[in-house]
Amino acid sequence: MAPDAAVWLVILAAVVAANLPFLTQRLFLGLRLAQGKGMALRLLELLVYYLAVGALGLVLERNVGRIAPQGWEFYAVTAALFVTLAFPGFVWRYLLKHRH
Repeated sequence: MAPDAAVWLVILAAVVAANLPFLTQRLFLGLRLAQGKGMALRLLELLVYYLAVGALGLVLERNVGRIAPQGWEFYAVTAALFVTLAFPGFVWRYLLKHRH
């Protein structure tokens, strides 16, 4: 895969994965919960999706070439970016009025 395509794939995966916890009441898109998901489960799901997108990025980087060493700053910035990408889903779930 071309390096440019790999970058766009990771960005697209991050946008989708960051919003998934807020778009459905199912845990990890499969397990239906009797009481629905609370904020704690949504944050746990967001963390798991962050790790999954990071693993995807690591695999794609390994296929392109040598993996660059990363410090804690890299993970702090990517976590903040991932939470920022989750903002549309958060707004849709908690700030917009839905008709029932």
